This record gives sequence, C-alpha cells and structure tokens, in this order.
Amino acid sequence: MRLAMIGTGYVGLVSGACFAEFGIEVTCVDKDAAKIEKLKQGIIPIFEPGLEDLVAKQVKAGRLSFTTQLASSVEKADVVFIAVGTPPRASDGHADLQYVYAAAREVVAAAKGYTVIVTKSTVPVGTAREVEKIVKEGGKEGQIDVCSNPEFLREGAAVNDFMRPDRVVIGTDSARAVEVMKEVYRPLYINETPMVVTSPESSEIIKYAANAFLATKISFINEIADLCEASGGNVQDVSKAMGLDGRIGSKFLHAGPGYGGSCFPKDTLALTHTGELLGAPQRIVESVVQVNNNRQKKMAQRVIEACGGDVSGMTIAVLGVAFKPNTDDVRDAPSLVIIPALQQAGATIVAHDPEAREEAQKQLHNITWADEAYAAAQNADAVVIITEWNEYRALNLKRIGDSMKTKRLIDLRNIYKPHVMNELGFHYVSIGRPDVLSKQFAEENKTLKVVS
Repeated sequence: MRLAMIGTGYVGLVSGACFAEFGIEVTCVDKDAAKIEKLKQGIIPIFEPGLEDLVAKQVKAGRLSFTTQLASSVEKADVVFIAVGTPPRASDGHADLQYVYAAAREVVAAAKGYTVIVTKSTVPVGTAREVEKIVKEGGKEGQIDVCSNPEFLREGAAVNDFMRPDRVVIGTDSARAVEVMKEVYRPLYINETPMVVTSPESSEIIKYAANAFLATKISFINEIADLCEASGGNVQDVSKAMGLDGRIGSKFLHAGPGYGGSCFPKDTLALTHTGELLGAPQRIVESVVQVNNNRQKKMAQRVIEACGGDVSGMTIAVLGVAFKPNTDDVRDAPSLVIIPALQQAGATIVAHDPEAREEAQKQLHNITWADEAYAAAQNADAVVIITEWNEYRALNLKRIGDSMKTKRLIDLRNIYKPHVMNELGFHYVSIGRPDVLSKQFAEENKTLKVVS
C-alpha cells in the first residue's frame, strides 16, 4: 500500500505522518519548494505537540518522504489524498475550492492503474461529485474512484485524535473503494474504531454539521454567560450542571471570548452559504456566526469598561494570542479583534504567547512582545488573559500584582477564582460570574462538588 498526500498543511502533514506510523509508505507533496526543503531538514512549519518527533521517526524508518513532484508520486500510489487549503472566499465566505479541483485534475492526469482519490480537505457537499466529473473528463472513469474522508483533528491534540479517533467516515458509492479505505485504516479497524460508510454527500455534511454543532455550543454558553452577568448567576455552575446531562455533555460549554481557529469560523460560514445555495437556509448556524462575531467585539469593550471606560494612554498586557492553547494558529482568533480594538481606543499593547508570536506578528502590528508573562505585566495598567495556556493557570499573582501600575486583571477564560483575586487586591473581571464572591460562600456552596 502506497499513499500520496497532496498538501503539507496542518491536515496533510499530520495525516501523512500518522499513516506512516501505521506502516504505510507515504509521500507528501507540495508545490511550495521552500516548505518541502524545510520538511526534508526536519523543520516542521506548524506547532503541534508530538508531530516533530513522529515525522522524524517515520522519515528515519523510510516510510515518509517529501517532494514537489506530484506526477511521479501519484503514479506509484494506490490512494491519493487531497489535503489542500479551502480558505473562505473574500466575496462571500464560502469555501474556495480552486485548489482542490486543480489538484484533482493533476492527479487524474498522472494516475496509473486503479487509484482512489480521497478528499481529505474540508469541502462543501457536492465536491466529491465534481471530482468525479473531473475523473470522467480525464477519461479515467472506472480506473479511478472518488471518496470523501473528512478529518476531525483538534489542533493541539491532532496526533492522538488521528490515532484514537471517535470514528472514521468513508463516503463513496464504490464497494471497491470502501475495501481499499478499510485497508488504509486497518489498524483502527482492528481496534474496533467505528467506521461510518456512507454516500459522499452525507460524508461531506457530517464534517460541517459536527463543527457547526460544536460552534453552536460555544455561542450558546456565551449568551448564557451574558444572562448570568445580568442576573447574578454563575455560568460555571450552570455549565457544570448542564454537562452532567448525558444528552448534552460538558465539552464546549466554557464561556469565553468566542471561537476562532482554522475550522469553526470557516466551516460555519461555508455551511450557511451552502444552505442558501440549495434553498435550505441554516438559520441557527447563521445566528451562531453573528453571536460569535459580536462576542469578540464585545470582549474588547469589556476590557475598556474594566479600565474605567477609557484606555487612552494605558498599557495593557495581553496573555495569549493563539485561538486556543497548544497551537501557534491565530486564524480568526479573538485576539485579532480584541487587540486592534484596544489599540484604536488608544491603548499600548504588550503581548506574550508561548508559541504564536511569529504567526501573530503577520497580522498584529505596533505591539511590544515580551518573552514571558511577567515581563508583559511589568508596569501595565491591566492584564488581559485571552488564551488559557497552562503556564497562565498558575501565575505568581503576587509577583504579577506587585509589578503592575494598577492591579487590574481581566480574565476572559475564567481561570482564577474571584474571591482569591479580591483578597490579593486585584480589580478582577471574568466572564459570566459574580466578580466579588466571598470566600465563605465559595467554601459553603458545594452543591456541585461531584464535578471537578
């Protein structure tokens, strides 16, 4: 079994390395010669825990290689995965499929013998059928089958997600292609990982539906947090109690500044656009998108209000710019909305992030970057936690407070306890919780002690 992985971005590189770990010979292909050269040198273009070691291991074993030569790689392959980018179009937010179709045409032209073309990129419903048309136009109908095989990788946990997935989705009308895909995923099949075999249309919708539902949970709990703030409730208690319901679960019920990243913003927009095109409007998801956009803008105002309504001339320390911990990805991160809004309001920004500084510098400007959280807080009028990196969860708060011009902390991830922050003399603001909570009440109110 030989695989060709077209595209060495996040999905392609992680998937290629993990398939090689299965014992399969994998060639990763990319038009970017500089990226391929770096990969050959062992330089990984993204931060993903465990990926660098995995790539090095598979290259050394001779099962993973990198090249710019698509045709020669496809000729030798039994299965060709297309894992190129599908960025949102500037005009309407719908997924831009030009790279998928261009790759498909090249693969069809180069394929020798029976081959399965697999769309691994996140693509709107109907894409696999368009690839089938490309196969037919290339005169290779019957020689090439097309399959949809969406990825469900979480940035920061991608390697583990690939090796221990909740399910594998195989979308194709070809029985032969199903058997080939089961062979590709044989190590997972043996481990009884659920294999959902369905049509290409259902497979493509599954990916968008899953991400849209998770995005909905985030926007839902953020609006509940607003209700808690207006009424004196505590969103953490609410989400814990909700999460104990087996039909709901606790994941993605954490109030914060809104969702970001490479998937949720892009996929929710693509789903709503597809719904409009097909005459099946996705009104709930449309609302989710709007709620999230408003959420990020509102968080900037939250910081300004916490600083007395005017941040002009103030220095604000921002901790965390990645859209979530354990990644250097800043695509559609809340920080990209919050920081410029604070700058526009007259604030000077000093920022720190353990991994995302290089990527953030491409989009955020006129910022002073600190090498550690404590340096960022030095002489600051306020500290704002945007991303809940582990190293921010146990800061020496006395050291932070003593170094600041004003002991003011805006915690957009609810990391710290209000009564502790109050005792330390901070003006403390969090999300969806009473910010002045007595220690006695915190100790006595243990109705939810069954939840850690």
